[in-house]
Amino acid sequence: MSEIKVIKFYPDNKKLLSEALKIRQKVFVEEQNTDEKEEFDGLDKDAVHYLVFYNDMPAATGRRRITKEGHKLERFAVYKEFRGKHLGVNLMNAMLEDILPTDKNVYLNAQAYAEKFYEKFGFKRKGEMFYEANIEHYRMELQK
Repeated sequence: MSEIKVIKFYPDNKKLLSEALKIRQKVFVEEQNTDEKEEFDGLDKDAVHYLVFYNDMPAATGRRRITKEGHKLERFAVYKEFRGKHLGVNLMNAMLEDILPTDKNVYLNAQAYAEKFYEKFGFKRKGEMFYEANIEHYRMELQK
């Protein structure tokens, strides 16, 4: 039986942050050709981070920040070899469980191919498609 564990942490936990940044480096910079300066935007210090472990191996990550518009979920990344194992579902559930008791203003910029994934959690597209890091995105907001 596979074990999935989601850990919430803050940027002062250098060990966990390092693991999260390795995942983002591999997925965004190497696989998706995102500019490193764009990916590592200096906002990690202002975020709450999550790391998903699959059988004790770091496998996925995401972060959330409070902005003037609410809670922004971002930087969702899963190592290729762990995709299809529902790690994103576990990650999203953990993030929403932390936020929804106190705030209903939750949004994200979804890569276009992932729009259906976010819809499963109640997010709806707002506005037109736009490019972020040369990748098609949609702003999506959690419907209250």
